[in-house]
Amino acid sequence: MEEQPKFTNRMDLSDLTDAVGRIRTELRKIIVGQQRMVDLLIVALLSDGHVLIEGVPGVAKTLTAKLLSRTLSVDFSRIQFTPDLMPSDVVGTSIFNMKSSSFEFNKGPIFANMVLIDEINRAPAKTQAALFEVMEEYQVTVDGTTYPLAPPFMVIATQNPIEQEGTYRLPEAQLDRFLLKIDVDYPDLAEEKQLLSEFHQRKNHNDLSIINAVLDGKKVEALKEKVKAIHIDTNLIDYVAQLTHNTRNNSALYLGASPRASLAIMRCAKAFAAISGRDFVTPEDIQEMVHPVLRHRVLLTPEKEMEGATSDGIIKSIVEKVEVPR
Repeated sequence: MEEQPKFTNRMDLSDLTDAVGRIRTELRKIIVGQQRMVDLLIVALLSDGHVLIEGVPGVAKTLTAKLLSRTLSVDFSRIQFTPDLMPSDVVGTSIFNMKSSSFEFNKGPIFANMVLIDEINRAPAKTQAALFEVMEEYQVTVDGTTYPLAPPFMVIATQNPIEQEGTYRLPEAQLDRFLLKIDVDYPDLAEEKQLLSEFHQRKNHNDLSIINAVLDGKKVEALKEKVKAIHIDTNLIDYVAQLTHNTRNNSALYLGASPRASLAIMRCAKAFAAISGRDFVTPEDIQEMVHPVLRHRVLLTPEKEMEGATSDGIIKSIVEKVEVPR
């Protein structure tokens, strides 16, 4: 018999854990493994944040994002970023209406609840800049008029870390607007065998219609409010601040994490605690979130890059040196 958790929640999280369970069940109809990616996407959804997914082609980055959108009864759009993509192709443009003799704003694909941006690093800086306002303020300003986006709003972007030709490095200001960066690796041998077997049983076809919507936009917003109320002790808030502060005085890092990163760790730790069935944050929740929150927000010194060091490795060493509150 499975051991029961040795704690009592002060908040009823049954609706949240039920919703998370149903999302996972729907995704497992097609996705094999990649549980870490799925859980982090759910954390971002409940934390009201955006996600950057990085991995080699063929590890289900785009597919998982599309399937997640199908579990929600919300508007979805997909934008394929290319070198010739213009800002107006993303946010929309004003068009002159001959009948009314006035300009009318035609909304771009960014006006959706969930937006998948495929290969985000293939568009130039001016197109990337079009995302700055909408990702941070959930609104678009065109020709002096501001158009708010209806909640929930979430950007899921993918990029390939291997291919460099025809790509552009994302500006640091834009990277900082992503709540999480998920690094997706290859499945292990057992998972790949299962993937092949299930794909064969589906007659070599991923039928996305078998994925059912389990939440609507209003329910997502309600669950976000519940996550905000998750308890975090003062000593754990200090722990988060210390972890982030130590990225700013580390000799291996040229750029440390901003206060936005501290807020992101706390928000994500609350969501991770909630999807784990707890109404309070533990140090382990914070440690689970440190890497996906910080890895894209810190820059290694040139010397460390030449030595082959990685941001994850430096973050790990920082976590190991900070005393864990109990």
